[in-house]
Amino acid sequence: MRGPVRSVLRGGLRRAGNSGAPRRAKSSVVAEEAPAVRSRILTLQSMNPNVRAVEYAVRGPIVTKAGEIERELQRGIKKPFDEVIKANIGDAHAMGQQPITFLRQVVALCTYPDLLDSPRFPADAKSRASRILQSCGGYSLGSYSTSQGVACIREDVARYIEKRDGGIPADPDNICLTTGASEGIASILKILVSGEGKSRTGVMIPIPQYPLYSAAISEFDAAQVNYYLDEDNCWALDVNELRRSLYQARAYCNPKVLCIINPGNPTGQVQSKLCIEEVIHFAWEEGLFLLADEVYQDNVYSDGCQFHSFKKVLFEMGPEYSNNVELASFHSTSKGYTGECGYRGGYMEVLNLHPDILTQLVKMLSVRLCPPVSGQAAMDVVVNPPQPHEESYEQFIREKEAVLGNLAQKARVTKELFNQVPGIQCNPLQGAMYAFPRIFIPPRAVEKAKELQMEPDMFYCMQLLEEMGICVVPGSGFGQREGTYHFRMTILPPLEKLKLLLQKVKEFHVRFLDQFS
Repeated sequence: MRGPVRSVLRGGLRRAGNSGAPRRAKSSVVAEEAPAVRSRILTLQSMNPNVRAVEYAVRGPIVTKAGEIERELQRGIKKPFDEVIKANIGDAHAMGQQPITFLRQVVALCTYPDLLDSPRFPADAKSRASRILQSCGGYSLGSYSTSQGVACIREDVARYIEKRDGGIPADPDNICLTTGASEGIASILKILVSGEGKSRTGVMIPIPQYPLYSAAISEFDAAQVNYYLDEDNCWALDVNELRRSLYQARAYCNPKVLCIINPGNPTGQVQSKLCIEEVIHFAWEEGLFLLADEVYQDNVYSDGCQFHSFKKVLFEMGPEYSNNVELASFHSTSKGYTGECGYRGGYMEVLNLHPDILTQLVKMLSVRLCPPVSGQAAMDVVVNPPQPHEESYEQFIREKEAVLGNLAQKARVTKELFNQVPGIQCNPLQGAMYAFPRIFIPPRAVEKAKELQMEPDMFYCMQLLEEMGICVVPGSGFGQREGTYHFRMTILPPLEKLKLLLQKVKEFHVRFLDQFS
């Protein structure tokens, strides 16, 4: 008798008993067929074209390549360097900056209230944490807040603004806590954008700019209206350039928003009071909504430079301006001396918004429920730090001044060392935390970049990364005048590592010029 039969569907064979004689399977045994794959619903062609148009250079292809190289180093693949130095983004703690003790104490107490009984925490940190928790549902940081943010924190923001601006009143109802300044900027742009064709909203942004602006403009299908900062005059803002940009843009869109970054990112300039007055008058005269990105307001280094808030200058110009110019201004936990990027804390203050529009803004914000409450608590410490009579004051001031003093020193060193390199020119870093040097790229290198379908400064930065392990962002990602090339790098690495980085850039640039001359 024949033994048991086993069918093998994949091979279409049957083996009988122990005879070991393979025979073709009978027709009754049907081979498996791969299931049909239907076409995708979401493709690059069918997706939202506005999202497809978004670009964000700070985390673009150069950073992706840096990640690949890091993984290769971890696998033991030999490179001409031992590590990748990421100078592409203003992430202070990732670069080694230490947290401000008082901020972390308050957030820790809010996160784990049992610590309020611990003698290891100072009384002023405990009092702030208790006050925040009393405004949270269930005395817990894990509960939702109102859409505009925890009430007592908005009150602290208002008091901070009043003190900063010499007593000019601030209303907590005009303040929204946000997920970093970025969410506030995107939210106000979203509510401002409307129309099609020549009626489409135009948004005036500085060139060079922080790529959040161009990305949001693309996403919301607005028209980007460039105005150029004056590189030969330390990246100053010229109202005549604003006027040129505005009048040209009116031929194809409806410009109604003017964005200002002060201190500048990526350019580091700090605007004078006179310049701000001229900008406000221009906005008033031309009927423009002002957006003042002021997240670097604590980062001012150059002698003779001082931060002036747009709100303060607006009120000092008199009621004709302060009662009419619509203004939204922004601040964040991510920059300044705290560098708490990961908490995603921020706020925006709006002025002269019609009550119906403020209602619409809050409605839109309510869709995302609320910003992270831990980030709100961190923002509270930024605006409500220890005072001279409190026990944490001395340590807080010592840590704050150390961070800002260190940044000021690195700003000077960066400018001085860059300007010693043939073919690199760097303006003074008056504020913020970046350098944006101009680099000479020889014509042969420009041609090589075109062959590779790259922007010349992208080619330069990619070569710098692959040969020296230095990750910076090409200036084309921020915008620049035609025929000029730059890159942006942060000055956040520790001083000795920053000097090493600058020395490597010098060695690379000299070799690059020699190679392509």
